[in-house]
Amino acid sequence: MRGTRFTETMLGTVRLDGEPGHRRIRLDLRAVADQVLLPHRTTPARLTGRVRIAGHTDDPRAEGELEVSPIARRRIRYRLTFTSDGRRLTLDGWKSVTPRRPLTSMTVLPFTVHEGPARVGEGVLRFPLATGLLPFLLGFRFPRREDPAEHTAPRWNGTPGRTEVWYTTLTDPATGTGVWLHHELTAPADGSEPFAHGWAAVFPREGEVRHARFGPVPWTRPADGFTAEDVTSGGGQLAGSAGDFHWRLIEQPQGTPLFTFPRWSWRRPVLPAAQMLPAARATYEGEFSYGETTLNLRAAPGASARIYGHGNAQRWTWLHADLGDGDVLEIVAAVSTRPALRRLPPLVFLRLRRDGRTWPRRPERSAIGRVGLGRFRAAMGLPEWTVTGRTALRRIRVEVRQPPERTLTLEYRDPDGARAVCRNSESADARVVLERWWGHWRPEATWELDGTAHAEAGER
Repeated sequence: MRGTRFTETMLGTVRLDGEPGHRRIRLDLRAVADQVLLPHRTTPARLTGRVRIAGHTDDPRAEGELEVSPIARRRIRYRLTFTSDGRRLTLDGWKSVTPRRPLTSMTVLPFTVHEGPARVGEGVLRFPLATGLLPFLLGFRFPRREDPAEHTAPRWNGTPGRTEVWYTTLTDPATGTGVWLHHELTAPADGSEPFAHGWAAVFPREGEVRHARFGPVPWTRPADGFTAEDVTSGGGQLAGSAGDFHWRLIEQPQGTPLFTFPRWSWRRPVLPAAQMLPAARATYEGEFSYGETTLNLRAAPGASARIYGHGNAQRWTWLHADLGDGDVLEIVAAVSTRPALRRLPPLVFLRLRRDGRTWPRRPERSAIGRVGLGRFRAAMGLPEWTVTGRTALRRIRVEVRQPPERTLTLEYRDPDGARAVCRNSESADARVVLERWWGHWRPEATWELDGTAHAEAGER
């Protein structure tokens, strides 16, 4: 099922009780509905955005609800709560839709301002047709609504020479410790019995990086997620033990699925491998203990991801970066083991979700760009590696540093028996610079991650 997403800007004036004169007010809003917006029915939507009142208020975390009912109820109602000088205020108003004055009624929003039950102001907002109509129309999206749980079920269909991975990475906000839980199914290429195995690892800001392995044990074909004796991952819960590691966590998805590779490549596995995140962001609650140390996790940011394919790339790098305020960056850059692709430079799959939008709009854009249709590149190495890329109006530079003392090296085997080595840090550093073209390149956003980036580099 599809939903609706759009952005809207309105300008106007407001008069607050106890203050002289009118002040300019501006709303920059994003609306998200769980169904396709159709004019003949009433459609509720969630509102988030920024409220600015000149010389008085600037709240970038306003939130509320929108009711779109232009025919059934002949109104489009806005209720938006924001903070002003420590006070929680609510803007409440609606556009009264009438066939006699359709343009005015769809673009003028009278409103009142309340603090609790008390009315404390009033004003009028207008949609600026001359400057706002085109961005408003171009900003409409009808994204698929997907349940993160549907992407945790095993994909393997019994074909030899396949591997499937469920992995979770997170950062404890109290201590800065990074955590990595890796669950893997391996179906050997020689047709022998598939097996489940994996590991758990911690990356303290100070102290030794530690890990412990579990398995291999026979694959028991669970209906949902991963199971290997007492180790489980699925249904929003992760639990198990390995050596002196013990964990029991609850996962709360905070974002919609993010397909790092093209969506079709996950549904129809024709590429050597594909990766996706059932939820681009998640928080974790529970306990994770190792040795004599116990982490009591509360709202720990992280994510769980999936991989399905023939095994590891010839060389690869990976980054998951929670940029804050709901923004997230996911990168996979790889050189394939296929003879025809092995000589090519690394293919880059980069997905930046910012303010509810994902750039580039299609994941193929960054990958095919490296072979002549664009400019996305990866410079692999350790302890530092970089990814750069651009489209017509944006460009990005990502610098990742995996400090040797906070990097774990692990060896394992691919389904074809080849040795693979990964070098992982769940407490890496990263710098992300995003620029936009306005006649020349101008900074749009910069993020500095000190020990909270999740990164990996590896090879066969």
